[in-house]
Amino acid sequence: MSEEATAVAEYSAETKEMGDKIAEMTLKQAKELSDYLKDVHGIEPAAGGGAVVMAGGGAGGDGGGAAEAEKTEFDVVLTSFGDKKLNVVKVVKNITGASLMEAKKMVEGVPATLKEGVSKEDAEKVKTEVEEAGGTVELK
Repeated sequence: MSEEATAVAEYSAETKEMGDKIAEMTLKQAKELSDYLKDVHGIEPAAGGGAVVMAGGGAGGDGGGAAEAEKTEFDVVLTSFGDKKLNVVKVVKNITGASLMEAKKMVEGVPATLKEGVSKEDAEKVKTEVEEAGGTVELK
């Protein structure tokens, strides 16, 4: 397999450098890059913002083991505010520390990432708070 991969995989130095930088990104940096590409260039990832991070995780060489080991951190993503938008805005404001206007923009712009790289326990706590206010949350 290594001979075949070597024969097929010929990349420029620029491509290797860019690929290495992407593979080493934190979740926050990957999200920021995703937002930048969407806002400035109109490019949206097909599988959501986490696709780059997951692709980078598999590059470690041990396949699925790396992905499982990394799943100690979760992103909390608001997917809907339901019929109680004001309640959800208040909870989002408290959770994120954002201003009332920023929280309102996040809620109205679903899906919105409320927390990144938090423990499962913290992610579940945030999910419960948002759901009690009437919103819907996904853990990624």
